[in-house]
Amino acid sequence: MSTQLPEKKEPKVTTQTVVDMKGRGEKISMLTAYDFTMAKLVDLAGIDIILVGDSASNVMAGHETTLPITLEHMIYHTSCVVRGVDRALVVADLPFMSYQVTTKDALVSAGRMMKEAGAHAVKMEGGKPIADTIKRIVDAGIPVMGHLGLMPQSIYKYGTYKVRATDDQEADELLSDAKLLEEAGCFGIVLEKIPSKLAKKVTASIDIPTIGIGAGSACDGQVLVLHDMLGLNKDFHPRFLRRYHDLHTEIVGAVGNYVKDVKTADFPNKNEQYK
Repeated sequence: MSTQLPEKKEPKVTTQTVVDMKGRGEKISMLTAYDFTMAKLVDLAGIDIILVGDSASNVMAGHETTLPITLEHMIYHTSCVVRGVDRALVVADLPFMSYQVTTKDALVSAGRMMKEAGAHAVKMEGGKPIADTIKRIVDAGIPVMGHLGLMPQSIYKYGTYKVRATDDQEADELLSDAKLLEEAGCFGIVLEKIPSKLAKKVTASIDIPTIGIGAGSACDGQVLVLHDMLGLNKDFHPRFLRRYHDLHTEIVGAVGNYVKDVKTADFPNKNEQYK
């Protein structure tokens, strides 16, 4: 009599996993997700990191910017994602004004994201101004991912979504900020919409992984918004976006067929109803 052994589960991705991946030159894959069903699918496909981004403000709630989303909203979305994940590392954005006022506020916000939502780590935008806050959060046992370059929570300060750090002064500041975030204890840094040469220089200057979005191929990993790369959103056409599907057309077509079948009484047919 033979006994069938259970399938060996892939080990969970941790913050140390992604640091080790950089060390051995293995690229890191990262996508956003905001709900249970999509998180389950993305995790099943083998993604390394799922970011519960404050971009939920745009793609889930229809806001123009990421600013309106609250900590309570982010806790809700993150808890939905966590329940759908077996393997991936789940990183949750701390939303605008949940960490910028005081270090105490930031620590409480990060703690709620871990305790109430079950996040594995949090992400915060900014460099030198929040380095001490990040250190305090990390010292409390909460992993932090940084975010430099274009920072959507500061969009009204920038006034534009154009590429950041194209001049020497801002480039030097970004490089300095990356080193400060590493010193503060970040396990990784997202680099958004900066010149590829600068991203390469930053990546080579720190021991923690960089995750690029519009920052070139030299980063240790890449991240995209799930709704963008699946072609659900046809109104967004940045240079860095590669669409891997056209779900917009497929879904509109499928719903259109459903409407037609209902209107013509073709649905449900005899095999789709109970006797």
